[in-house]
Order: sequence, then C-alpha cells, then structure tokens
Amino acid sequence: MSGANIAACIVIPIYNHKDAIGDTVARLSVHGLPMFVVDDGSDAATQAVLGKLACHYRKQMTLLRLPVNGGKGAAVMAGLRAARRAGFTHALQIDADGQHDANDVPLFLDAARAEPGAVILGRPVYDESVPKSRLYGRYLTHVWVWIETLSFTIRDSMCGFRLYPLDAACALIDSVRLGTRMDFDIEILVRLYWRRLAFRSIPTRVVYATDGVSHFDVLWDNVRISASHTRLACGMLLRSPMLLAHKLMPCKTAAAHAGHGWWRVAERGSRIGMSLLALSCRVFGMRFTGLWLHPVVGYFLLTGRDARAASHRYFAHLAEVAPGEGTPRPGWRSAYRQMLAFAQSGLDKLAAWSGRITDHEAVFDDPAPFEALIASGRGALVIGAHLGNLEMTRALAARNGRAKVTAIVYTEHAKRFNSVLSSANGDFAKHLIHVSDFGPETSMMMQARIDAGELLVIVGDRVPAHESSRTTDARFLGATAPFAQGPYVLAHALGCPVYLFFCLKERAGKYRLYFERFADRIELPRRERAQHIAAWAQRYASRLEYYCRKAPYQWFNFFDFWARAGKTAPTPVSDFTDSTRHG
Repeated sequence: MSGANIAACIVIPIYNHKDAIGDTVARLSVHGLPMFVVDDGSDAATQAVLGKLACHYRKQMTLLRLPVNGGKGAAVMAGLRAARRAGFTHALQIDADGQHDANDVPLFLDAARAEPGAVILGRPVYDESVPKSRLYGRYLTHVWVWIETLSFTIRDSMCGFRLYPLDAACALIDSVRLGTRMDFDIEILVRLYWRRLAFRSIPTRVVYATDGVSHFDVLWDNVRISASHTRLACGMLLRSPMLLAHKLMPCKTAAAHAGHGWWRVAERGSRIGMSLLALSCRVFGMRFTGLWLHPVVGYFLLTGRDARAASHRYFAHLAEVAPGEGTPRPGWRSAYRQMLAFAQSGLDKLAAWSGRITDHEAVFDDPAPFEALIASGRGALVIGAHLGNLEMTRALAARNGRAKVTAIVYTEHAKRFNSVLSSANGDFAKHLIHVSDFGPETSMMMQARIDAGELLVIVGDRVPAHESSRTTDARFLGATAPFAQGPYVLAHALGCPVYLFFCLKERAGKYRLYFERFADRIELPRRERAQHIAAWAQRYASRLEYYCRKAPYQWFNFFDFWARAGKTAPTPVSDFTDSTRHG
C-alpha cells in the first residue's frame, strides 16, 4: 500500500503468562517487526521463559525488565518510551496472552501508513469463547468513554490490540499522570482524543482460551476504572465547550504531515453540530452566532501548530512581494484573523442560501462585464479561487434568476455541510455538479450547458483531486507553486469566453464582487501547448496575487499551497465552512 513511511515496532507487556508468551512471540515474529517485551515483575518461571525467547529472537526481540509489578499501564508506558528512544515512530501494543489475531498486524500497519497521526484501535470480534460477563460489562465503560469524549469515535476502549503514534503518546504520558494498571488503556485513549488525535478502528478476532490466565482484579481494577472515569468525566465538563466545538472542527490527522491530498481527508464534524449552527443563525441571527466563532477559532489557533506555521509562511511570502504596504506581519494575530475570516465565510454561505443577504449587501465593483455577458446570452467559463466567498454569487444568482450559474466541484468530503445548505435552500444542489474526473461524458455535459448560456464556475488555485500530475508551475507571491492545468484545457475544449471572479468581504460586512474578462477564447496549439498553459496559469496567478494583496486575510488555500503537486494538504480550519471544495 502506498502512503507515508513509518518505523513501527511491537510492544508486549507481560506478567506471568509463561505458557502463552512463546506462541504469541512466534506468531508476531513472522511480520519482521522489532519487538519490545516488557516483563512487569513476573515470577521466576516466566523470567526463565523470557530469557530463552530473548536468546532465540535476539535479532528481533528486546527484553525490558521492571523490578516489581507495576501494572499493565506501567509496562506499556515503559515499552512506548523505549521504542521512541530507539527511533521508532509507531508502536503496536498487543497483549501477551494470545487472545488477539497476529495475522491482522499488516492491517494496522497499512492504516498507520495511510494516517500516521491517528491511533489505530482494534474492534473485537468475539466468538462463543468470550465470557458473557466480560462482553456485557465492557459496554458500561464504552458508554462512559462516549460521555467523556462527547463522541462515538472510540468504539472500544479496552481492546489490548492497538497502534500508537509514539510522539503523541509519549508526549501525553510524559506530561500527565496516567493510571498504571487496567485503567491505563481507557484513560490514554480519552486523553489523546482530548488532544485532538484522530482514531480509526479495525475489526479483529478475539479468542478467550479456556485455560487462559487473567490478571483482572474484579474488585480493585473496577475501583480503579471507576475512579478514572470520575476524573475523566470531571475533565470532560471542563472541556465540554471545546469538545462540542470539535463537532464543527477537524481532528488532527496525518494528512497534513504525510503529504496526502486534500481530497482524501474525510469530512469532520457531525451533521447535528452543523444543524445547530444553522438553527442558531435562524433563531438568534448571524451576529450572535458569529460570536461563538471567536473562542472556537482561538482554541484551534492555540492547538493548530501546523496551521499556524502554514499561515506564517503565507504571510511571509506576502510580505516579500508587498513590503511596507500595510501587509500583515506573520504571527499569531494574522493567523487568527485569517482563520476567523475562513470560519465567518461559512456562516455567510449559510446566510446567502437562507436568503439573509440582499442584493445591496453584495455589489459589483464594475457591473459592466457581467451585464454585457448576461445581455449577450452566451455561456462562459468563470475561474474563481478560494478567496473571499465564491459561493456568494451562486446563491444570489439562484435567488434573483439573473444568471444560470453552475459550480463544477469535488464534494465527497463535504457532504454533511452541503446537506445543511440544501436544507437551507432547495435550489442549492440544482446547479452543483460533482466531478471526480473529467471524461467525454462530462465534457459533453459542460458543452451543452455553455451552449444553453450557463456560467460554469471552477477554481484555479487548487490542484486536481485525481490528476495531481496535471499541473504547471507559476510564480505566486514570490515563490513557485503548482497550478492546475484543468481550467485552461477546459476553456480550450469549450471554446467559450473566460472570466475571472473574486468576491471579497469589506469592513462594513458587505461583499464586493470583481468580475473581469480573462480571454475571449483560450487557444492551445498542439506544438506549444505546455507553453501556452503556463502563460495562462501565470496570468491567473498574477491576478490572484493582486487580490490576495487587496484582502490578505481572505485567501483560504494557504495550507500548504507551496507543496508540490500531489502533496497538497487540507485547508486547516474547518470543513464545515468549506461547503463545496471547488474542483
């Protein structure tokens, strides 16, 4: 499987499982991963078995001994720290008793390569061997974890088969005092969730041996787990505003670090949370609802190191090409204002589709090009950007009927917010075309719409979802960046006029629309095709730069725009505000 390179190992905590450990190590050894076996103060017989195993697997197994029994949590933490010191990035924790299916190890590794920053959890699939008291008793803990996280993300918090990203796990165990016994497995997951890590689950077979040894102390381990849930529930109450905000904001994933494309990032946030936002707009109004964005954005500014760094790079580029012209200085304040503008644009999209923004609140800077085009009855290709609020014009056009505007978009990862907009206005989806790839049928459909006098809207500042190699480099804000070839190839195929469109929010809360002629027709001669595409892309990049300098906080594709094609990361604030990721 393609994905990020990871350095993974296996951590096996053990306490007096001398009869099962040999088979467990043998089944795991076939995967070729280094193993850290942590002896948690076992008896002499188990120590002897472990000594023989360490000799037999001396090239693959590292034996760590704790002088006294400290509990499963203490053993796992010792193993995780040792793995990180040895240079590993990920550790697969698995119990020593042989209950878990070692054949599933590759599935955990593939999931970690796809999302290196996520915690990969085993979701047990039991057979008839499972004790019914264990099976039903687990659900009480599951319910508490769902309460403590205000989420159903962690489906099973007690499975002893899981994979941790070591940087995040060790940062937590080095800064917070965690339970050291059976309460550890539960507490570390809840606290990692509070730290905004993503979680993925993998079904895995779990078998209870009839002669298996369990070290679960029915009395004292249940007391410890109950005490842990009490602490975590109190912690949840203190964090509840931010946990609720998580419903509207994306969790940390590895995509930003692993070079995965923006289109592969799953939409975050529940539809309930988004619907509550829409309800607040209807009941309390836009101004009151907008107040909630300040603490939410502030929180994600504090915890979003990667977003802050990307914003800093953007403003640093801007400062290089426009020094001393009122350009914002890179820093916390500029990053906050940019993220806040992004979140506010989502509310404005909702307001536009709900009919709360009038024609007087969105005006053309120069209406002549738009009026002339509409009067001609001709169709056109309109190239926009993730600048300001491209959605605004489509909503206004649908409401007043002056023009037929169709957006060509990629929407797979924004379905929930799109459904909220559809609820606000039934016309939302009528002129929205989802395109995952361009083919003959798509081209014919677009040509028919152009011939019917429609305006097709596409963005030019994002690489294509599934054709990331089809880009051309252009200078933008003093640096080289990849721009999609698609808009210019499409314009050539359609043989129609091409316009640029930008919609910027002004201080008074109004939107100013900029609609300018880009080309009567784009021709791409076969022999000089690449040069012509590069020239058109550079011309577009220059206009985008002009408007970025005009409204520096309102360009939302900065994360990380200067990455190479195919390594573009997701927009860092909230998928709930990016209603349609325009293709």
